Parts: sequence; C-alpha cells; structure tokens
Amino acid sequence: MAGLLETLIIPRASALPSASAAPVTGSRSARFSEFRGLKIQPTRSSAKLKSTSNLARRGSRIVCEAQETALEVSLNSQVSKRNASVGDASWQSLVLDSDLPVLVEFWAPWCGPCRMIHPVIDKLAKQYAGKLKCYKVNTDESPSIATQYGIRSIPTVIIFKNGEKKDAVIGAVPESTLTTCIEKFL
Repeated sequence: MAGLLETLIIPRASALPSASAAPVTGSRSARFSEFRGLKIQPTRSSAKLKSTSNLARRGSRIVCEAQETALEVSLNSQVSKRNASVGDASWQSLVLDSDLPVLVEFWAPWCGPCRMIHPVIDKLAKQYAGKLKCYKVNTDESPSIATQYGIRSIPTVIIFKNGEKKDAVIGAVPESTLTTCIEKFL
C-alpha cells in the first residue's frame, strides 16, 4: 500500500449496497454525505497515537472540529450553577411548585444541538435571575418526565407557570426566540 489515503467518502448507511465503501483519493479532508466537519490533520509526532493504522504511522489523525467545539460548549455550560439539573425526585418541588415561571430544557449528553443551546439558556438564566428559574432535564436519566410532557425531539424548552405547561420551543433556536417566549409569561 504505497498510496496515501487522502479522502474517504462514506454514504449514508441506508444508501449502502454493501458494508464496504471504496476510498477515493483527492484533497486532504474526509467527506461524508451530510457532515463536513472531519479532516485529516498531520501530527508532529506519530508516537502519541496508539493506533497501528497507516494514517497513524504516517503521522496524521482524523479530527472532528465540530465535536471539539461542542465539547468546549458543553464544558462551559457545566460551569454554570444557575441552570441546574432536575430529575424525578426534585421535579415537583423545583418546577411544579415554583412561585416563579420556570424554563426547563429537555436534553441529552449525546445531542449536539442541545450542547449548542446550553450557553443561550445559561445567558437567559443570568439575564432573568429573580424573575425566572431555569433547569435542565436529562432525558436519558429522567425518561418518565420526558414521556409525561410528550418530548419527542430534543432540545425542547418548556415554560411552566403555576405548575402548568404554558409554551414549548423545539430545537436549537436563537436567543431572541426564547426571549420572546419568556417575556409572555413574566
């Protein structure tokens, strides 16, 4: 194998006639039918890699820049104490019995759009401190709450007031959309 793998094209699983896909040489980035965030990045020392693949021996690695960004966003949002987690045991007291309106974000750790919206929710929690409470529900850890409120897509943000569901916003939406929704119930 004297040739260097420079581009790998992998179609969606549903479009594959068999389990294998033929690599194609070309530019120095990996291409997938929907995703454009992977590239082959040369490394200074291939000794750092524990893989025995040809790419590792040649001093390259595949990098997903979008994943690194999402992890950074996730770590930043975990620092915030204002947007606390709520689960089955604390749902009634923190959300339904609250004297203030409550914004609840339904999310999961594996959900990219959820990690994108975390900083927006954190900013809103700071902006509306004392007027609105903000919580997160991990749908993997508390599936009964998600089922009770018909959560079928994440992220979903629900506004509760006086223990009742008032409004819901589905997807990673702009801050202005969430602000408009919040303002209706303050």
